[in-house]
Amino acid sequence: MEILIWGGAAISLIGLVGIVWVIVTVAKARRAGLEDAALRARLQKVVVVNLGALFLSVIGLMLVVVGVLLR
Repeated sequence: MEILIWGGAAISLIGLVGIVWVIVTVAKARRAGLEDAALRARLQKVVVVNLGALFLSVIGLMLVVVGVLLR
């Protein structure tokens, strides 16, 4: 069960890195002073990465919980 715990932690960490990347990207886009349409286009591309990162974080945390429960 150690593999579930450490694997889940690694997957959660990858998801967390993705979430931080999304935050930084959105902050840069807002500071760039883009027009509304250009800002929306850039943010629509980031939404997909955001959802993927959140998915990875949740799956990783689920693996950690399952690993701890089965221990």
